[in-house]
Amino acid sequence: MTFRLKYGHGTEAVHDAMPPEASAQLAVALAAACDDPYGATHVYGEDDGVMRTLVTDHAIAVLLVGQQTKTLTVLQLNYIG
Repeated sequence: MTFRLKYGHGTEAVHDAMPPEASAQLAVALAAACDDPYGATHVYGEDDGVMRTLVTDHAIAVLLVGQQTKTLTVLQLNYIG
């Protein structure tokens, strides 16, 4: 089941400011996470089924998986170059 992507406060601006290659790679990874939030991401801290980490070559994102709302929210996004 596909999840709808949402951005938390300020995270969309970080994504928009990334260089094109890094932004495109993140977009592909986020799309994969929307299709399979648990298969395309890693556990964030304790495996509570809610908080996940998405890692690309250029970015690390902390995601909130909303099972009831079918949303995937980018809570934190760091560009790592």
